[in-house]
Amino acid sequence: MDLPSQLLLFAASLIANTLSALAGGGAGLLQLPVLLFLGLGFASALVTHKIASVALGIGASVRHFRESSLNRLFALFILACGLPGVVTGAMIILKFDDHFSKLALGGLTLGIGIYSILKKDLGQQMLLRNRDRRGYLIGGAALFAIGVLNGSLTSGTGLLVTLWLVRWFGLDYKTAVAYTLVLVGLFWNGFGAITLAFQAPIKWNWLPALLVGSLVGGYLGAHLSIIKGNQWVKRSFEVLTFVVGIKLVWDGIKPFLT
Repeated sequence: MDLPSQLLLFAASLIANTLSALAGGGAGLLQLPVLLFLGLGFASALVTHKIASVALGIGASVRHFRESSLNRLFALFILACGLPGVVTGAMIILKFDDHFSKLALGGLTLGIGIYSILKKDLGQQMLLRNRDRRGYLIGGAALFAIGVLNGSLTSGTGLLVTLWLVRWFGLDYKTAVAYTLVLVGLFWNGFGAITLAFQAPIKWNWLPALLVGSLVGGYLGAHLSIIKGNQWVKRSFEVLTFVVGIKLVWDGIKPFLT
């Protein structure tokens, strides 16, 4: 790969992962299309993107571990519910046409952006709820379903986790983003990458630029989310849900228009 292409990869990765770390998801919006544009097939681009996304989790984790006090038991709960879904999604994605899934996920992502805008006080304060058995069962089932989407699709699932933690479990946006970046960025994407790596070739010589961009972007976005506060994070979340949602809807309907 020539130097201009490496620089394009780095720039795309840096921008995508900074925005993702700030808003709580959406790194695949820019990063994956760039890989496809530069000539990778879908399967190879997906697994290469997933591996690079792990660096987002590492960069964000370094920053958040210095500031936040994530509850270990709650973090283990998110992992226990989500990881089986991630592996399931990663095992089936390369066997099915995902246009309808993208269309549905895009509509859902747009919907949660609108919901967040309409609920002006959503996620501005920590108001813990649904911490009984019923709450955990419903919350865990939803995290499993989002995990399936995370393993099978490329954009938007981190945003779903962020909103679910805010809406169902009562976290504020800043804390929810911290959980999403550490657990989804590092562990969910890591397991998804490992599962996909057994099914598709990895473009190893493209990874250095992607990894550096993801690592730096993850740290920078996490830093911005910490110093700017919940209102800033909420607005960033809403903007990115609209962009990701429109992109997914377009990807879903494009094959039917040609």
